Amino acid sequence: MFISSKKIEVRYAETDQMGVVYHANYLIWMELGRTKLIEDLGFNYAEMEKDGVLSPVIDIQASYKHPVRYGEEVEIKTWIAEYDGIRVTYHYEVYNSSEEIALIGSSKHVCVKKENFRPIAIKRMFPEWHEAYKNAMAKSESAKR
Repeated sequence: MFISSKKIEVRYAETDQMGVVYHANYLIWMELGRTKLIEDLGFNYAEMEKDGVLSPVIDIQASYKHPVRYGEEVEIKTWIAEYDGIRVTYHYEVYNSSEEIALIGSSKHVCVKKENFRPIAIKRMFPEWHEAYKNAMAKSESAKR
C-alpha cells in the first residue's frame, strides 16, 4: 500500500486548556498529510489551483483514540482509500509519541472549476494525477489481498 508519512512537533498553540491537542487541529494535520501524499506522488496542489481547479472537502470523519500533548512529535500516515476519477477519499492515521493511534480519519474531495464549482474529470484535465492515483489505489488493493 502506498502510504505517505509526515512528522510534526506539537506546538503549544495547538493545545487547549486541558493540555491536549484541540480537536480541530487534527483537521489541519490531515491537510498536511494529504499535501505530503500529493507531493510524494510528484504533484503540487498549488499548481492545480493555478490551473483554475480546487479540491474542496465534501465529507470528513474523525475518530479520536488517544490524547496528544504539547511537545510530542506526531506522525501522520495518509493514503488513498477510494478514487473514481472525480472523487477521492484519503484515509489518515495520526500516531502519538508512544506510537498509539491518536486519530483515525478520512476526507472526501472532488475537483471543481474555480469559477463555477462544477466538478471536473481528473482523468481528462490532469491525466498524470489520474494515473498516479490509480497506481496508488492498485498498490492499496494488492496489499489488501
